[in-house]
Amino acid sequence: MEMTVWEWFGQRSFHYRDFCDLASPGGPGRQLTTTLILPTRNVAGTIGPILDTVARLNERSGLVEQVIVVDADSADGTAEIARARGAEVYSENELLPAYGPAQGKGDAMWRSLSAARGDIVMFADADTRDFSEHFIYGTLGPLLAVPGVQFSKAAYRRPFTQEGQSVADGGGRVTELMAKPLLNFFYPGLTGFVQPLAGEFAAYRELLCNIPFLTGYGVEIGILIDVLAETGLPAMAQVDLGSRQNRHQPLGDLTRMSSAVLRALARRVHMPEQELPGRSAPDVWALPRQDIYLHAVAAQNGLRLDEHLNELTERPPVAQVLAAGRARDTVA
Repeated sequence: MEMTVWEWFGQRSFHYRDFCDLASPGGPGRQLTTTLILPTRNVAGTIGPILDTVARLNERSGLVEQVIVVDADSADGTAEIARARGAEVYSENELLPAYGPAQGKGDAMWRSLSAARGDIVMFADADTRDFSEHFIYGTLGPLLAVPGVQFSKAAYRRPFTQEGQSVADGGGRVTELMAKPLLNFFYPGLTGFVQPLAGEFAAYRELLCNIPFLTGYGVEIGILIDVLAETGLPAMAQVDLGSRQNRHQPLGDLTRMSSAVLRALARRVHMPEQELPGRSAPDVWALPRQDIYLHAVAAQNGLRLDEHLNELTERPPVAQVLAAGRARDTVA
């Protein structure tokens, strides 16, 4: 079924209230099992309340069968807090160790799929201070209640608060200034997503295990593009979760995040030969792939040129990795 972005926006945009029945026993789609995965790094102040919210929802509804915390060896006790609340806790470096130390959030998400058992897998950020039950059942809703949907992405308003002052839609600066303009140019079918970089999304585990994952901050836009190629736009949906508040990053960190998003999209864009004059092998949009990000700064003590390592690695589909491991075990 072909669908324009306007048609998709009208037919595949939902509100979390559409799925309130999921918060009660025996809601729709309960023949499917679900796994919630929380990638964490030094979030001791938020992981406890988030897991308490999940527990309250589960006591009433039994919606989430498995809760995984994949931790970046946090030094603030994040893993201990999560373990005390009954979550399955893994160091990101102990999952698929043959691939070496984990390279950021995207790598942790990829590795966590090897431990997920649910038919449906949901990811959520663990640095949210206003995490609510509807974040879970709202994001899962289209997959459990709408035929044909295989992928569901959270949508919400992002307030920006600093020194007691709040701007209602001042957050999500990388999304607004980098991701959305790029999608308009290169993937117009995805322009209907309000939060293309949202950390809250859900999909069938089989789908996620059959696409590659980019490491670091390029992971969400890479997944969005790869799911579009794998399933088509009609199989994708978004859900309005209202408003949510993440930790705000310093501007210097946001520039590196923006660079990661740009490089991630550049790995996916293919352009016809005539649009790249003088290039004999125009397979990929011509952007440099080096891992060094240079950032010129006007500091109080003068001008400075900072150098940052901004690695971007592409991990193969987890299904391939696990199949290869089983084959080796059989031979042995």
